[in-house]
Amino acid sequence: MRAGTGVGRGRRAALAAALGVVLAAGTLAADPALAQPTPGAGTSRPAGDGHGRSEDRQGGDAGDHGDGKGGGKGEGGKGDGRQHRDDRHRAVPVKGPVLAEGDAADSKAPTGGGLRTALGGTVQDKALGTLNFAVADAATGEFLFGAQENTPATPASTTKLATAVAALALLPAEQRIATTVVRGAAPGEITLVGGGDPTLTALPADQVRIGGLPVDPDSAPASVAELAHRTATALKAAGTTEVRLSYDTSLYTGPLLHKDHDAMNIAAVTPLMVDEGRIDPRSPDEAPARVFDPAGQAADSFAGFLRAEGVAVQGKPAAATAPATAPAGTAAGTAAATELARVESPTIGRLVERMLTTSDNTLAEAVARQAAIAAKQPASFEGAAKAVSTELAGLGVPLDGVVLTDGSGLAKANLIPPITLVKLLAAAAAPAHPELRPVITGLPVAGFSGTLVNRFGAKSGAAEAAGIVRAKTGTLQGVNTLAGTVVDADGRVLAFALMTRTDADPTAARAAVDRIVAKIAACGC
Repeated sequence: MRAGTGVGRGRRAALAAALGVVLAAGTLAADPALAQPTPGAGTSRPAGDGHGRSEDRQGGDAGDHGDGKGGGKGEGGKGDGRQHRDDRHRAVPVKGPVLAEGDAADSKAPTGGGLRTALGGTVQDKALGTLNFAVADAATGEFLFGAQENTPATPASTTKLATAVAALALLPAEQRIATTVVRGAAPGEITLVGGGDPTLTALPADQVRIGGLPVDPDSAPASVAELAHRTATALKAAGTTEVRLSYDTSLYTGPLLHKDHDAMNIAAVTPLMVDEGRIDPRSPDEAPARVFDPAGQAADSFAGFLRAEGVAVQGKPAAATAPATAPAGTAAGTAAATELARVESPTIGRLVERMLTTSDNTLAEAVARQAAIAAKQPASFEGAAKAVSTELAGLGVPLDGVVLTDGSGLAKANLIPPITLVKLLAAAAAPAHPELRPVITGLPVAGFSGTLVNRFGAKSGAAEAAGIVRAKTGTLQGVNTLAGTVVDADGRVLAFALMTRTDADPTAARAAVDRIVAKIAACGC
């Protein structure tokens, strides 16, 4: 043990204790699952649901929640989510830096030899199958130790780290996504224009849940009912009480369906939807059934709310392009058409936190398309992947061997080396990039929140790392990944990425990964 290790251990213990108090009190919750009073019914941006899929259980990674019964696509697969639902009271994402970022002045990064000794046989566990991994100093980005760290592997939902970093580098964290209503070309015609916000909700504010918990005003999604109310007010002020409604989805291009679309882990990718296309927006399922036509569902929902506001809607809403639509790559229908009303999503920073904490696939693809629009690329799977790759290269992130085909990580065609993931995390933690901080604050906390709520438990062999690890999970059939940050025994923050391909039971594979992280946390080496 190096000199000064005792001081580091004391600092880490204090940090862990502080985290425990925060989680118990539930006062520093972030976007995905705030245990704060819900906004009142009159709130201008009521809440939405929040079970979007990533490739994890809560949005895409079928199995990110670690119940061990997933093992299918993404961690949001078809596994038994009962244990997760029972433990939802623990899912309290934390706002702001809970753990110190590492202070080079009074703590030292471990050595490669020290890490090798500390990890010992944990990296040889047969449940891991083929393991690629990297550990780096989060303060400097310096690589410390690993194996096959430069070899590309299937990232699963850790792909969302790339999506998040690129989006926050391209877009202001305070930017919001607008859903608008504009006047049509003929009198009495109006058009509902999708801006790319999948969290738009049809639920009353007090019924909205994200990760099983209510939300606060900053996290609350925009409301279809509120949009209808504002539209009706504008129409009535102009003497209009009957309209013909169309809806515009021209913001996105390319295929609507992900190549691994299963109508559960991810919805059809369209710029207009409510409650992420869920058939039942109140469903507690990790991978709920999705509607075939999310845009049509959203338009029908809006029409229903308009009628409730006393505005007659003729016939069934039809797809159309709003008049005077802006050029491709900008928000459709908002440049020249007369806008009647709008509602706006939570900020991009909040959406990124929610996407990472719950591993929301549908939200991830939406965030990736916002990045594409900002980069003046087509808002498609291909355009988004190009925008993300180009922006990461501009940030100096190594991209050798990187292949991106989506923003969520559902695609097994994606490839990312562990070294790239740790460099992404180091960039997000760097003082030079405060705009990337939601990447760190959105990471699930081991044993307490999001897709790590049921991992690092008392009998896991990794319990000592609970509360001091923040990491993004990733699970596909035969693939288990984990990438995040951990405070070691000297109080130094390290970035790590563990990527496995194995035929072992998913529960055993994830437990083996967690034990490696616990060894890194215990290292005063």
